[in-house]
Amino acid sequence: MVRQAGDMNETATGIKPNTNDMIAVHQVFRDALGCAPQLVGSVCGDRTDRVEAVATFYANVLAFLHSHHEGEDELLWPKLIERAPQEAELVRRVAGQHVTVTAALTEAEAKLADWTSQPDIDRGSSLAAALAVLGSELGEHLDEEERRILPLAADYLTVEEWGELPAHGMRSFTGDKLWLILGLIQEQMPAPAIAAMEAHMPPPVREFWTGVGRGQFEEFVARLRG
Repeated sequence: MVRQAGDMNETATGIKPNTNDMIAVHQVFRDALGCAPQLVGSVCGDRTDRVEAVATFYANVLAFLHSHHEGEDELLWPKLIERAPQEAELVRRVAGQHVTVTAALTEAEAKLADWTSQPDIDRGSSLAAALAVLGSELGEHLDEEERRILPLAADYLTVEEWGELPAHGMRSFTGDKLWLILGLIQEQMPAPAIAAMEAHMPPPVREFWTGVGRGQFEEFVARLRG
């Protein structure tokens, strides 16, 4: 294999990024979309508090999916195509899957807005179906990304470049509950990875998360899943 510029992190320092940490993020999407029938179906009658909790949950998860994929579009695919030209066709094909996923994501967002404004059974069924379609489209993409792309990223990106992805995600996230996303990710991580994640948070984010954010998350998910 011809080594490109991105391999300097391996050849010069012997340190490669742990790209498997993205699997925890992927599992957030798998779990959230997989439990859509149960969560959406748990709304009965005119319980506005339940509607608000479920709607908020999915609004933030879908917003996070947008920022996650935008970060890959900006920071991952171009570097891999440039530095691993022998895998450019693979990278372009997997990157192109974002188009199909984005279409399903847009449809799910529309169904969520419709259901939130009038949470009846028919709209709930439409929302659950849209989230299931998104889960199916996204699941195939994530599976291949984990098998084929994450190993390439480990070879061709530096530790610092890989670290730009979560930083981009936090900066570009348009939801209103960043603490929800942080908590959902940490649920998928072992304790050492959680400690490393918090150590690399910007100080204001870390102070908020450890001060009040974690408590807000625990209270919210207890109510959501209760």
